[in-house]
Amino acid sequence: MDREELIGSGESSEDFASMLEESFKKSESKLLDGHIVEIQDEERVLVDIGEKQEGILNINEIKDDEGNLLYKVGDTIKVIVSGFRNERPIISHKKAMAKAKTAEFIKEHKDNFEDIVIEGKITGRNRGGYTVENDGVQFFLPNSLSYLKKAEIGRKIKAKIVKIDENNNSIVISRKKYIEDERKKRKEIIKELMKEEKIVEGTIKKITNYGMFVEVAPGVEGLVHYNEISYKGPVNPAKYYNEGEKVNVKAINYDEEKNRLSLSIKATQPDPWNEIKDELEVGDTINVTVSNIEPYGVFVDLGNDVEGFLHISEISWDKKVKHPKDYLNIGDEIDVEVIEIDAQNRKLRVSLKNLLPKPFEEFLKNYKEGDVVKGTITSLTDFGAFVKIGNVEGLLHNQDVSWEKSKAKDILSVGDEVEVKIVKIDKDNEKISLSRKAIMESPLQIYAKDKKVGDIVKGKLKDIKDFGVFVELEKGVDALIRNEDLAPLKKDDLNIGDDIEGVISMIDVNRDKIRLSVRRLSKIKEKEALKEINKDDEKITLGEIIKDKLDNN
Repeated sequence: MDREELIGSGESSEDFASMLEESFKKSESKLLDGHIVEIQDEERVLVDIGEKQEGILNINEIKDDEGNLLYKVGDTIKVIVSGFRNERPIISHKKAMAKAKTAEFIKEHKDNFEDIVIEGKITGRNRGGYTVENDGVQFFLPNSLSYLKKAEIGRKIKAKIVKIDENNNSIVISRKKYIEDERKKRKEIIKELMKEEKIVEGTIKKITNYGMFVEVAPGVEGLVHYNEISYKGPVNPAKYYNEGEKVNVKAINYDEEKNRLSLSIKATQPDPWNEIKDELEVGDTINVTVSNIEPYGVFVDLGNDVEGFLHISEISWDKKVKHPKDYLNIGDEIDVEVIEIDAQNRKLRVSLKNLLPKPFEEFLKNYKEGDVVKGTITSLTDFGAFVKIGNVEGLLHNQDVSWEKSKAKDILSVGDEVEVKIVKIDKDNEKISLSRKAIMESPLQIYAKDKKVGDIVKGKLKDIKDFGVFVELEKGVDALIRNEDLAPLKKDDLNIGDDIEGVISMIDVNRDKIRLSVRRLSKIKEKEALKEINKDDEKITLGEIIKDKLDNN
């Protein structure tokens, strides 16, 4: 009976529409075979679903991901009535397919679903919970079992099936149960790991700058801190491992409150420090490889997962090492001497310079006091300059820089090459004293070239001391007149700048000393006066002298 026949039998069009809608409502949620009768436009498709009624289908439901139509006019497809619009049923092909797959899943698993874990994507949400799909099968996740505050459409989750209702074609899942079961399972696994302390194989899941996360069982991960990778100490895990790589680990700690599992790679291996403690002694020479260079020193690899430290001060006898990289490169193989072993704190210190010739000993082989050598100014101070000779430094004090009493920093510069004399070698304290002026002609040496003891000279009074006075004869030449040699001059009557004449009484160019005597000059002048007198009296007879004395009496 068609629509016209129903109307002709006395039913109004409104009654017919109501009856038809009621008929389809009874079929709602039931799978129907529909026949595509028309693809109208870019939005909808008309599908004959029986009762001489056409349902409206959104065209996107029969397109693939690239927008191509999967069906054509005349094809039969599964549909389900999902609602009504203007007396016409709204149908869905996708819901029909999901319903069919869900029914198939229920039929397969209705008697054994307690341990099934599904991983699906959230495709919808209502006031009661979420719709989750997996391979076309729809599941319902109630809010109370979701452990979610607010999830976005498209988020992937894992959950356990907790109920299957075959009559209503529904499957209820619980994310809460999945999480709680996983936690319980994780704790049991960790408990066994901690109890047995056994070595297990794990998979590196993630590498960070502080360590790496290793999965030791499905859903059970622990952290291998960078301190627990090698007995060398903290290492960068990215230098030695890759994500996805298999490694042997041992559980070393579990924090129940924070639910954190700590793992160790080095704990799976024998402790090399036990061998170090038993087989190595201070003073031993070992061959090592430079593994890392820092501004303060060098780390060296002993080849058995043990690193030693070579401090910058132990690289060379040169005290002015600026950076270890100026002497060594990563990968260099070198011999070093063990200078400290602290197995308890896992510290090993070594020295390179102890195996190198000691510069001071080499210096003693090649130089002696009195040698004149060339050196380079390495630094200047307020008291002098340090001069490098070979691989050692000697001190050139200000008083030995020049006869002009100049300071080293006023006339010399760092890097200058200077010629000096080795005046003293202190073997006990490994100190070397140098002199520049010792190889220069002194003002006194120049002055003494045309002067000798007994010569009468003049100068100006320069300084008055308790033991005598100093007279400047020429620039840089100061002569001493001791108190006993001042007469007939009186010290209290003298003033700085006074002209003083005297006789050279001593010249010592080696000690840079010259002395004068005014007293001796006075005697010389007396003798000369007597000579003059004697010359005038040569013609007087002896009788005249006797007569003169008698007359005076």
